Amino acid sequence: MNLIILYLLLLKAAVTSFSGFSSLPVIRQDLVVSRQVINDRQLNAAVAVGRVTPGPAGLYIVSVGYFAAGVPGAIAGLLALITPSLSVILLLRYLRQKAEHPRVKSVLQSVVLASAGLLLAATIPLVESSLNSPWLLMVAMSSCLCPCGAAV
Repeated sequence: MNLIILYLLLLKAAVTSFSGFSSLPVIRQDLVVSRQVINDRQLNAAVAVGRVTPGPAGLYIVSVGYFAAGVPGAIAGLLALITPSLSVILLLRYLRQKAEHPRVKSVLQSVVLASAGLLLAATIPLVESSLNSPWLLMVAMSSCLCPCGAAV
């Protein structure tokens, strides 16, 4: 896969989701369903790697880039992950007064709600492909019941 296209696809996912797990539906649609660069198993592995490593929640984008194009893909994923943050820092420097405007606040709240809906839409197919044995289903249910990640 072309690294520039991979960077732009991962950047689109990072920008539309503020680099969290809500970028999952965008990445799945672009790289798994449409282009078939990676599969659901690799996407699940990338999410797992992102969850066990310290850092931002969207760090799995680097693993997705690695699965798509090796080390250069991981670098493209890292650049896609940090580009929105650096852009926002520069934008906030110039738009600080406008951030408190009621319309701007309502737009941001709408984006957060839309991201939550996209995250839910991507979670369902991943759950269906991951929980294929009673043991995995039991582990998933126990992790949902256990508060704050405490040991069972």
